[in-house]
Amino acid sequence: MSVKKGTASRWVFRVGAAVSLAVLVACSTETSGEPLDSLSAQEIFERGERQIENGNPDNAAFTFGEIERLYPYSEFAERALIMQAFAYHRDEDYPNSRASAQRYLDFYPAEEDAAYAAYLLALSYYDQIDEVGRDQGLTFQALQSLRRVIEQYPDSEYARTSVLKFDLAFDHLAAKEMEIGRFYLKRGHYVAAANRFRTVVEDFQTTTHTPEALHRLVESYLSLGLVEEAQTAGAILGYNYQSSEWYESSFALLTGRGLAAEAAGDNWLASIYRQVLLGEWL
Repeated sequence: MSVKKGTASRWVFRVGAAVSLAVLVACSTETSGEPLDSLSAQEIFERGERQIENGNPDNAAFTFGEIERLYPYSEFAERALIMQAFAYHRDEDYPNSRASAQRYLDFYPAEEDAAYAAYLLALSYYDQIDEVGRDQGLTFQALQSLRRVIEQYPDSEYARTSVLKFDLAFDHLAAKEMEIGRFYLKRGHYVAAANRFRTVVEDFQTTTHTPEALHRLVESYLSLGLVEEAQTAGAILGYNYQSSEWYESSFALLTGRGLAAEAAGDNWLASIYRQVLLGEWL
């Protein structure tokens, strides 16, 4: 089976579905038989396709790469490059997948599959985001690459998926800030904890972690004796998340000390509270 120009990305999704259903045994003719330099560009390309279908993406990546070496000016060279990026990604060889995808973007920026190449490049970062405790450099790189897909290819079929993944990666960064903040809070490092929770409220306010961050600010500020800040954090929490468990906990903390969840003083939270009343926050 050959791939028409501009349809590589749709083909690889069909392959992905097929491979996920069963573990296929590779045909011996795909790892032996005629040497590649005795085959035409189309024959090499079709061999690479069969290797992917048979669950051998590592062999397929090499095979597609040989097309560029043996037939650098053929129409199959372009198509093989995007398929090589996919094959490397299927093999979880993310650095090489990223390199192939970037080369495609460098050589063929105006082709239809450029959107898919940019998406594959983003996935090479995104698919390595697995644990909150890991270094977040990959998350930042995933966000930058996903934004590129969203902004440069807004009408492509990958833009919507990239938006969803962007939101999840963004939430992942907020989760990391929360984890560090809780660590400091448990050890009584209240200033350091408050700084982390403030980052979530200011920079990640659209994520699912904002209600807890506000509650943790109430805890941190009460421990520091910053009553007005604690009250204002509780007020913001009540204004936006009154039905949440975090507001209930903050309300109990404040009322237990004879305090109300209301804006007080002139601090960074009070400024946010005024924005909330104007409908400009969240």
